[in-house]
Amino acid sequence: MSDSFIVAIDFGTSYSGFAFSMTSREEDIDPYLPPWGEEVGLETPKTPTCILFDEHQQFVSFGYEAKVSYVKMRGDDARKKFFFECFKMSLYGKKLSSDLTIRAANGKWMKALKVFTEALRYLKDSALRTINNTSGRKFIASDFNWVLTVPAIWDPSAKQFMRKAATQAGIVTKGNETKLIIALEPEAASIWCKKLPADGFTARSQGDNTLEQSPGTQYIVVDCGGGTVDITVHEVLDGGDLKELHKASGNNMGGQTVDQKFKELLKTIFCDGVWEEYERQYPSEVQKMMYDFTLFKKKDQEVEISCPYNLGKLAQEVKDVEAFFQTVSGASWNEGSIQISREKLRSFFKESLNGITASVREMLKKDLNIEYLLLVGGYAESQILQQHIISQFSGQCKVLCPFRAQEAIVKGAVLFGRTPEVVASRQSAFTYGLHISNRFDASKHRADKKYTNKDGDWCDGIFMKLVAINENVAWDDTREHTLTPTRSDQTFMNFPFYCTEKESPFYIDEEGVEKIGSFKVNMPDTRLGMKREVKLKLKFGFTEVLATATDVESGSTESIELDFMRKL
Repeated sequence: MSDSFIVAIDFGTSYSGFAFSMTSREEDIDPYLPPWGEEVGLETPKTPTCILFDEHQQFVSFGYEAKVSYVKMRGDDARKKFFFECFKMSLYGKKLSSDLTIRAANGKWMKALKVFTEALRYLKDSALRTINNTSGRKFIASDFNWVLTVPAIWDPSAKQFMRKAATQAGIVTKGNETKLIIALEPEAASIWCKKLPADGFTARSQGDNTLEQSPGTQYIVVDCGGGTVDITVHEVLDGGDLKELHKASGNNMGGQTVDQKFKELLKTIFCDGVWEEYERQYPSEVQKMMYDFTLFKKKDQEVEISCPYNLGKLAQEVKDVEAFFQTVSGASWNEGSIQISREKLRSFFKESLNGITASVREMLKKDLNIEYLLLVGGYAESQILQQHIISQFSGQCKVLCPFRAQEAIVKGAVLFGRTPEVVASRQSAFTYGLHISNRFDASKHRADKKYTNKDGDWCDGIFMKLVAINENVAWDDTREHTLTPTRSDQTFMNFPFYCTEKESPFYIDEEGVEKIGSFKVNMPDTRLGMKREVKLKLKFGFTEVLATATDVESGSTESIELDFMRKL
């Protein structure tokens, strides 16, 4: 099957979707993004990242269907089911294991790997069904190269967690792992935006040329999602390829923080335990209110949300509903509706906007020549966010926001699947190293690290640096190292890998140095004793790290995709 058949899954915190292309390599890709929401009278490029399981933890539905089903459920029914939304953020900012559990809307817990696997399975099956319906042919997952997007600032263990979930979901199978590429969200958006003409952007114009026709141009991509805000910096090279100028940065100040402020206001208004009781009894109605708010927050205007009957009823049992609003500024009661002033709405954005501004400002302090700031992601469609970024940074660079900003990532991911080498170089997010032993030298080695065998004195626990943090690593960059045994009768060699944010640790037990994986290579032929060699090759230039070691004498080879997930 053609390797130009590509499906990209954009698995977002708030919304998810997919796009695909089946054009030949000679043609320009124009990814097809099918609409969602027909069952609820909508037509949107993505569907809410919501998933519903029954009381036995069996998958029921995903997206609009899951949200609508849950919203319609009566209290008892809702309390039995497992409903998850915005669960992607459970992978943010932590080292992960396969045993991680996450909390459903009703407070019950479930294994995260199962939740993510079933969500990806649903998106995979939907993509194949759409492709088969539109093409009139019968395709299966292995007919395609798949691209899965993740935030650039995620810990490597989270990226590996997603690969594991995708494999369990049947997107790829063992031995076929290379057909799944992990793409970094701001990189994917950058790849799409650099092709857009001037009229492909709102906000400000960048002249007649596309960015990829302007080699030397440096720009910041600010990917504003529901959960994370990812920031990356690219320079356009001759031919339109991209060079990463600074490792990805960002924070967890996405659109969800605004939603949280709205929820906090409701809790403040409906005090005396009313809101907590409402959340406990009617979790599905809370979902409906939050969904309504996500639509309102795109506009810079007063918000008016209908107060659900059951919330009003619970409040009325304590005191007159209007009385709840008397001590709260910026919110009022208007004949069955909760009104929130424009100023109050803007205040919900303050913490998020301050976080984004600080991160962008930090990047602009670097010794770079930034001409443009690209705003992408679903949260970037907020007028309040756009106006703020323009007011803060238009004096330093031109602010661009593509039309349909939330589509930039998934469409760019399809392009990335066709030509992953378009990101010609990246900056290493960590210093990577290997645990080795060297001949003991009292002038430079710690005495407690010394050990002796029949072949001499050795220093254990040395960190052999393979690549340094912030080092430029080319797309096809393969590093090679030659290692020799520490014993003449040694029949295998261990390769324990470590990473750290330190520039040059000397020993592997220094603070901040973490083990990320290991494998061993057999060395069965001992005739050459200490004069044997093992060749280690590391491929760093991609979004994941691949290591291969070969015993020169026997030809024995092992390889590993470095394991960042902790075994608990």
